[in-house]
Amino acid sequence: MLKKQQDMVTLGIETSCDDTALALMKGRNEVLFSVISSQIKSHSVYGGVVPELASRMHQEMIMPLLEKVLEVSGILYPSEEIDLIAVTAGPGLMGSLLVGVMTAKALSQAWELPIIGVNHLEGHIFANVAANR
Repeated sequence: MLKKQQDMVTLGIETSCDDTALALMKGRNEVLFSVISSQIKSHSVYGGVVPELASRMHQEMIMPLLEKVLEVSGILYPSEEIDLIAVTAGPGLMGSLLVGVMTAKALSQAWELPIIGVNHLEGHIFANVAANR
C-alpha cells in the first residue's frame, strides 16, 4: 500500500561544504529530528574551508550522526520506517558531496529505498516551509 505524501518519512543528508547535517522529515514540512556537525573550528586556523579536510571530516561524522538520528527518532527498522532518502547533489565541494551521495547510495541499496538528489540552493528555499525547524 502506498503512503500518502503527508505520511512519508524522508532521511535528508547534507554535505555540500563544511557542515555534516542529517534530518528526518515527515511529509513536506514536519522535522522529526535534525542534527548538524560543524567544522568551523577545524577550518578557522586556515582562514577558510579546506576542501580535503572537509571531506575527511564528513567521512568521520556521517555514520555517528546517522546513528544518532535513528536512535533519537526511535527508528529500529529503517527499511520499514523510512520511505525515501534525499541527498544534496550539488552545488558544493566535490569531495564533500561525494561523501553524502555515496552514503545515501549505500543506504538506499541496503534498505531498498528510493533516493533523490537535491539541489543545495533549492534546499535553502524549501527549508523555509518546514513547520518546526
